[in-house]
Amino acid sequence: MTKPVRVRFAPSPTGPLHIGGVRTALFNYLFAKKHNGTFVLRIEDTDQNRFVEGTEHYIVDALNWCQIPFDEGPGKDGGFGPYKQSERKHLYKQYADQLIASGHAYYAFDSAEELDAQRKQCEQNKETFIYNWKNRAELNNSIALSEDVVAQKIENGEDYVIRFKMYDNETMSADSSISTDDSIRGFVSFKADLLDDKVLFKSDGMPTYHLANIVDDHLMEITHVIRGEEWLPSVPLHVALYQALGWEAPTFAHLPLILKPTGKGKLSKRDGDKLGFPVFPLQWTDPKTNEISRGYKEDGYFSEAVINFLAFLGWNPGTEQEIFSLEALCNVFDLDRVNKAGARFDPDKTKWFNHHYMQTQNNDSLAAQFQSSQPELSEIDINYIAMTINLVKERATFISDFWDLTHFFFQAPDTYDAKAHKKAMKEGTVELMTELIQVISNIETFETEDIQTQIKAWITSKEIGFGKVMQPLRLALVGALQGPDVFEIMFLIGKNETIKRIKAICESV
Repeated sequence: MTKPVRVRFAPSPTGPLHIGGVRTALFNYLFAKKHNGTFVLRIEDTDQNRFVEGTEHYIVDALNWCQIPFDEGPGKDGGFGPYKQSERKHLYKQYADQLIASGHAYYAFDSAEELDAQRKQCEQNKETFIYNWKNRAELNNSIALSEDVVAQKIENGEDYVIRFKMYDNETMSADSSISTDDSIRGFVSFKADLLDDKVLFKSDGMPTYHLANIVDDHLMEITHVIRGEEWLPSVPLHVALYQALGWEAPTFAHLPLILKPTGKGKLSKRDGDKLGFPVFPLQWTDPKTNEISRGYKEDGYFSEAVINFLAFLGWNPGTEQEIFSLEALCNVFDLDRVNKAGARFDPDKTKWFNHHYMQTQNNDSLAAQFQSSQPELSEIDINYIAMTINLVKERATFISDFWDLTHFFFQAPDTYDAKAHKKAMKEGTVELMTELIQVISNIETFETEDIQTQIKAWITSKEIGFGKVMQPLRLALVGALQGPDVFEIMFLIGKNETIKRIKAICESV
């Protein structure tokens, strides 16, 4: 019987969630939903020295805003909690002891000074110090020391770590390798004798990432580990740990890096600062420095757009389709279509997605957000604002674009574009505009269609070019030769305001 799919997103609360982390969370979420599985959030906070206050809440808020909430995690116990490693530390010692007992791990008492001396010695010999099978029998550990000495050191409270015996030259051949099948990268293999003996556990009672990660994934019955490419070098240790503990390893899948817009190097916060785009889902204020980092939400991006463009950073559907709802992504997502090569981040493409999702937004919702962001609109009827947005949103990418596109609906122009004024206000224009005022005054039903019909009929009867009237009319209403349909503008601002603005431009000549 096939095990139910269980995946996990396991960030460390050491700072705000990078957009690359959101992409990892998204791919885990999509895979889980595709297979009717469970998406688990686990907070890996074993490194208390790097813990940053507020980041756990930030992670949860970011996932919720992106509409990819976890099924299990802090506050949502599915029977596998607790979901913070700091609350699980009582679980890890027994597995470290089990590895000691089976001969797969050993105590190491080397001080920082002793290890530093070893490194310096290797540097003098133009070598790199690696704590492994070549030198472990010569160092300060339970392999080199007698059982009595080791027991005495532990009883005396000496600091120690437990290291994993990565390669044993007595039982393994020189060409031994550790390998596994990766769902994205295929067969991956590592020469065992080149690997070091990683620290698994410290005498302060805290495990390192590697041991805690393996134990938690096993106890939480994680079936697929979908994580970033930077964890690929950890695969041989993790596979070896599963083997040493007698457990079945999950299926691994290592996602490609998200690259800078230039395509060279991993995307960083500095790239966003330099080129003017956020790299975090939500705005973040550093609790120590009060430095503010921009967020996609606060910069005006829709969560649907963020999810859509993140999905294409390393994955493709195999078709030309680019617009996918979250539900559609869940249906079509497949690890087989995730690329090995890094994915170049394109800020312009993110804006393209946002422009598309702008067109799908409810006008009333956009109006409410626009009104709250613009003090000048606090007393304006929300329905009126929604009507103006309906006319201009096809040219908007962000809500912050709306004021430039609609300000003339709320206040009359106090200046006119100089070039447009010179182009539109020619000899005889004032007389035409004065006559137009009378035409407008006589329109009984001031609706868009009637306004258009009667003004166009009047222009035709005058046997003049439409531009001679429409250009100065638009300039009078907007202050520039731009904006939506003139007759829609007239309808919304009303007859009296229209006449008032035409009179104003006539007086400007």
